[in-house]
Amino acid sequence: MIKDRAIETLKIEAAAIENLIPRIDDEFVNAVQEILKCRSRVVVTGMGKSGHVGRKIAATFASTGTPAFFMHPAEAYHGDLGMITENDIVIAISNSGESSEIVNILPIIRRIGAKIIAMCGRKTSSLGKNADYFINIGVEREACSFGLAPTASTTATLAMGDAIAMALMDKKNFTSQDYALFHPGGALGRKLLLTVGDIMHKDEENPIVKVGATVKDALFEMTAKGLGAVSVVDEKNKFVGIVTDGIIRRALEKDKNFIDEPVEHIMHRDALIISAEKLAAAALSVMEKHKPRPVTVLPVIDEKNIPVGMIHLTDLLRQGVV
Repeated sequence: MIKDRAIETLKIEAAAIENLIPRIDDEFVNAVQEILKCRSRVVVTGMGKSGHVGRKIAATFASTGTPAFFMHPAEAYHGDLGMITENDIVIAISNSGESSEIVNILPIIRRIGAKIIAMCGRKTSSLGKNADYFINIGVEREACSFGLAPTASTTATLAMGDAIAMALMDKKNFTSQDYALFHPGGALGRKLLLTVGDIMHKDEENPIVKVGATVKDALFEMTAKGLGAVSVVDEKNKFVGIVTDGIIRRALEKDKNFIDEPVEHIMHRDALIISAEKLAAAALSVMEKHKPRPVTVLPVIDEKNIPVGMIHLTDLLRQGVV
């Protein structure tokens, strides 16, 4: 019984969404084009469950390149209508098209001069007749046994809101970089916005020795900074090479008496480097693609060939770039 009722609910709601497909018509296209022309904001409003769905639709718009916010219709009637300007577009949601809180504010929205897009189930309703554009989100029946609790209707409304948002997103050529800009706290934002300069070890944390220093000096500096590598610079502080713990280990296998020799005797001169403005994800790519084996550390070099920092694989792991 429990499974049967749950399956029936999903079938009813799936059918409600599928029935929306023929309604993606010229009216829908015109409504989307009106939003594209808007140089202000989209104001979404709805009462009760429609309001909850409206908040999500507004949030989806805002995060995908269409400035939007939700306005509670009851609060609007008591002053919040001041949020609306003549350059805005109002998307009013009401399954019946007769929600009093919505109907009551329509004349004022008209006086303000904002365009109205109705998302409701009846074009002949008060909302449908007073809107500039009508998008049909009506359903044949709710999943509720009594036909009362908004279920299929709210699902259809949410899906239609997503359809509008995705159509807008596509027409605006909204990219993953744009999405990351609005989601800097998410994993995608970290991958697409975080730069090498944001997370590199710099200043006192940046391990550097000069040409002429001994391998022992390099080893001490490497140990003190804890990055497993040290940049080598000339007398003008220009980058000339790198010494890593791996280089030292391989040198130990051949000669145990090199520790007091100049660091340039063992440093790697053709080192992989990166600049501070590069994305952190680019640093990961450089590390992974090095042959014959990946590297775990990169000196960060500025336009004057001066090492300004160092970035380690663990930094990328810590920031969620990997």
